Amino acid sequence: MQNLPRAGRWAIYVALAVVFAIACAFLSHWQFSRNEERSHQLALVAQNYDADPVLLAEAIAPGDALDPQDEWRPVTLTGEYLTDDQLLARNRPHGGTSAFEVLVPFRLDDGRVLLVDRGWVPPGDDQPEPDAVPAPPSGAASVVVRLRPGEALPASGRSAPEGQVPTINLDLVADTISADAGAALERSAYGVMVTEDPAQAAVPNALEAPSDDPGPHLSYAIQWILFAIMGFVFIGYVIRTERKHRREDSEDAQAEPETEGPRDAAAAAPPASPRPRARRRDRDAEDEDALLDAAGR
Repeated sequence: MQNLPRAGRWAIYVALAVVFAIACAFLSHWQFSRNEERSHQLALVAQNYDADPVLLAEAIAPGDALDPQDEWRPVTLTGEYLTDDQLLARNRPHGGTSAFEVLVPFRLDDGRVLLVDRGWVPPGDDQPEPDAVPAPPSGAASVVVRLRPGEALPASGRSAPEGQVPTINLDLVADTISADAGAALERSAYGVMVTEDPAQAAVPNALEAPSDDPGPHLSYAIQWILFAIMGFVFIGYVIRTERKHRREDSEDAQAEPETEGPRDAAAAAPPASPRPRARRRDRDAEDEDALLDAAGR
């Protein structure tokens, strides 16, 4: 990377920041979409969960399917439970265990059949299957349920023992119960029991109300936007630091000849020849001449 030209290296830095920002934008948009879906679900629960019950025909006309806007809407059923077709939905997370939800088809007076989820029961003390399953009322009954769409089949393809289903998939339930009840079963929705009359002394545990937690999707979406901005900030910091180092290196290179040139020239110059010494006079000879002159007088 350091061997590339400066402009090419910076272009790669910017391209990486752009790619990272695009990925962050995609993830942020996905989280915004999930937050919007969650907000719609919460609004639907607030609108329908505690509404006054209506007849099933008003919510789902014969031959029609459940409108998504009617999810959680309470409806009143009159008819009787088909107790011989009772099923258990296994591996349901309730009470900190892999519980079972009790599913019983309910035949209305007009001949339609709606699957009713009466609640959940825990696994047995010494076996995976529940020790006891409270029975529904026999004969004529009036039941209030909240409508829910059916579930998808397990992606893993797991199955369940006889009398059980791995998920509340209405087509699978229709194929599991008796042929007469399966043919008349409503395939677009099932009902979660609210009340039943006549009331039973023992009933399954009621299913929990849906959570009103909006989830972390909005905060995650904002975080991805911040990550994209931080990517450009980081690349700008890298480029700025590289420019600073290059400028310092250039300044050092320019200062080096000025400080070291005179010293090098002095070292390279040949040594100056020593100045010749002045001839000293022969002081002894002078003293001797002086003595001869004095004797001749």
